[in-house]
Amino acid sequence: MKRLAVYCGSSMGTDPAHADLARRLGTRMAERGIGLVYGGGHRGLMGVIADSVLAAGGQAFGVIPQALVDLEVAHTGLTELHVVTSMHQRKALMTELTDAFVAIPGGIGTLDELFEAWSWNALGYHAKPFAVLSEDGFWDSMLAFLDTAVEAGFISPARRSQLLVTRNPDDAIDQLSGACGATERGMVW
Repeated sequence: MKRLAVYCGSSMGTDPAHADLARRLGTRMAERGIGLVYGGGHRGLMGVIADSVLAAGGQAFGVIPQALVDLEVAHTGLTELHVVTSMHQRKALMTELTDAFVAIPGGIGTLDELFEAWSWNALGYHAKPFAVLSEDGFWDSMLAFLDTAVEAGFISPARRSQLLVTRNPDDAIDQLSGACGATERGMVW
């Protein structure tokens, strides 16, 4: 895996452990030669992970809509900053630039990006793996809901198994690296 897309909050959240997780993930990515692909902002966990990757000598590639650049939330010290016109273009370019996806704590934007990457994978638009990094249990309630949706017949077990669950930065990198290229492109019902 050469590049990993990280979906995360544009705020810091209330628990300092989330910023610590973003720092550790960014540092480990850089140490392992994995570039960051992310939403291009300098605020919140987005800024923390980008700064961590860069501080450890890694590469950070941001993709940000012009409207957010206009609000001065773009990170200006990245390896590359791609400015696009819409959120749809942002997600499409992030998918093109990355080998895998991981979500760390965040809000509705993080959920949107994660579920769109999953939907695109399920529809066969890409065969890239994706995961949640739930070191402190942040994603556990969502995972329980997804299991409820499986039990209710709205998500197939095959589709549910696509979402990897990782518990620390090295586990996330290892699982996603191992899954890169292991899945075939095609619809998963």
